[in-house]
Parts: sequence; C-alpha cells; structure tokens
Amino acid sequence: MAIFVTGSTGYIGAHIVANLLDECGESLNLLVRATSPQEAHERLWQSLQLHMDFARFRAVLDSRMRIFLGDLTGKNFGIEQGKYEELVQTTDSIIHCAASLNRKSEKSCLNVNLRGTLQVIELAMRARDGHGLQRFSHVSTVAVAGQRQSEVIEEDSAIEWDRSDYDPYARTKKFCEHMIRELLPDVPRTIFRPSIVLGDSRRPETNQFEMVKAFVFLASLPVLPFRPNDKVDIVPVDYVAGAISRLHMKEKPEQEIYHLSSGTDSETYKELTAALAAAQGKRAPAFAPSLEKSTSGMVNFLSRRAGKAGKLATLLKVFLPYLTWNTVFDNARIVKEMGKKPAPFSQYCFPLLKFSRENKFSYPYKEWPREAEARSAQRAAQGIPR
Repeated sequence: MAIFVTGSTGYIGAHIVANLLDECGESLNLLVRATSPQEAHERLWQSLQLHMDFARFRAVLDSRMRIFLGDLTGKNFGIEQGKYEELVQTTDSIIHCAASLNRKSEKSCLNVNLRGTLQVIELAMRARDGHGLQRFSHVSTVAVAGQRQSEVIEEDSAIEWDRSDYDPYARTKKFCEHMIRELLPDVPRTIFRPSIVLGDSRRPETNQFEMVKAFVFLASLPVLPFRPNDKVDIVPVDYVAGAISRLHMKEKPEQEIYHLSSGTDSETYKELTAALAAAQGKRAPAFAPSLEKSTSGMVNFLSRRAGKAGKLATLLKVFLPYLTWNTVFDNARIVKEMGKKPAPFSQYCFPLLKFSRENKFSYPYKEWPREAEARSAQRAAQGIPR
C-alpha cells in the first residue's frame, strides 16, 4: 500500500516527499504531469535535488515510488482505466498538496483547485469503499480567513462565509475545505493552513523565488510604505513540510485543523528590517505608512506595463494585501503537537536573500545524468565495485 501525494514536484510537495522517504517505510504513489515516464522522472529529479543526490534519488525511484502520468483536472486524472484502478487499489492515505497559486486567475484556481480537489476526493471515496482510507490530509492556506486587519485568528473561527476574500486563490481553497468535510465525513481528515512560506531555516538554498523577489525588492528600498510595528506571519518550509508529514503518519492527531504559522511570535517589519540591515552592515530603512495608498496605485499602474518593472509590479500587486493586513494566525495547536516553534525569519532571511541574489533568482539545477553514469552511481551507492 502507498501514500498518494499530489503536488510532488512543487516546492512544499517536494519537501513533504523527501520527509516521507526519510521518516516512513511506505511507498509513494505520485501524480506527475508529464507526457512520458522519462519526463516525469526528470521533473521529480529536479524537484528533489534540494534533498538528495542522484544515486539516492534513483534508488528510491526504483524501490519506493509509483509514478502515474496525469493531470489533476482530468477525469480520473486522465489515467487509463487499468492504471487508475491500480492507483485506487494501492492507495491507503492521501496528501493533497497540489494547487494553483495564481491569485490573479479565477479560471486557473477554479480548474485546478476545485475540479482537481473533486478528482482527489473521488479517488478517496473509491479507496475508502474498496479497502478503507487511513487519512486524507489537505494542504490549504491561512488566506481562507478572508479580508482581515490587525487580528489574531484561531483555526476554528477562521472561515466566515459572509466575509469577502482577497482573491480567487483564497476563495477556491476555502471551498476545497468545505467539499472535503461534506464529501468525506467518515474519513480521518487533517487540514493544514500554512501562512507565508518563505525559505528553509536549515539552509540558504531554495528553488522557489516569487516571494523572495518581492522581499529582496522591498529590502532594497530606503523607505517602506508599511507600519513599522505591523507583524508579518512568515514560516519556513522545513517546519511546514515537517508538520504535514509527521501528523499525516500519526495515528490520531489531536486536532483536525492546524495553522502552520509563526502565530503571535511573528516578527514586525521593524524587527525584520533591523536584522537584515545588521547582517549586511547597512542602515535600516525608514517607514512611511502614509505612502501605502500611493504605493498601491503605482504598483497597479506599473503592473499593466511590459518589461521587468511590469513583472515585478504584478508580483507585488498579488502579495501586497498579505503584507499590509497585520494579521497573524494562532499556532498553539501545531507548536504543542510538534513540541517546538518555527524558526523566526530574522534568523535565516539574510542567507536566503544572499543565495537568491547570487544565483539571480534561479536554482542551479543538475541535469539528468546519462544512463551509464546513473548505473555507476547506483552501484557506488550500494557499495558494489565498478
């Protein structure tokens, strides 16, 4: 039997897969969007390079992974009937991590988040009815809480259906949670809501740069259009993925919903900028909250233009509301269950920004080795003479 994981080639998903390979002995059923097995293998290798060398990757690919070529939004994921039945019959738990993060496109969010989640729920129901389903873990987002300002939000009071949403991503993820509760009432469920996931507290390397680009740009400004004592809820990916993999494997987690966040320990802009300035030997920026509206207007204007400035403005336009809401998400549940708090962003932000700048916001991926080299690496890993 195996854990079915969606989104395994994504940022959080790859961290979850790496944790499961390290911490449990179960096989993994992975849905990968590709036109051939080799393309799927190469996509997985690219996503897992942060976590292992090629020799180990090749070993677990052959021994622990079943790859299913398909698309989240297709009927039965677009998998032919025999392979789909194999997926159903070998799946005994599910971690649904895949999602469209395109906060501007309602079409993308509707297709991937809603239609895709319905397909995963249908798989869950078939597995449940056929042989039982141990757990359905769903990776959601704190953004389901909707438009907020200067609040501390607990898990069970986050969703208010009369409250407006920030964007299509938040709206569709909120309804995904609702569908899972309504359609899988008798399946053990765990819903994880990460806040802003940015970097890994253990190392500077990352292969996810969108939010990093926004923070690097903001860190370079002499004046910031924020209130200095506003908090921003940032959590490292190693804490998020560690919580998901650990609680998914736990027989009885204490709660159904968890905020994977920094909670009331979230740092203020003043604290973050001071730490970053000290690490670089520079003066911290000044704050001018009165510029918030004019900055938003300028970002909206530039986002309609072509070129690098337009791309950066588009990125800022998407994330700006999340940077000005001064809202944090209580994390007492996950801290209690994990026995530790997430590392503060100020402790690892400078190495992250330094790595990103030096590599021009691009991860230095290794190419797939030639097959002879791959066999040689496998033999070396197994201690077999060449």
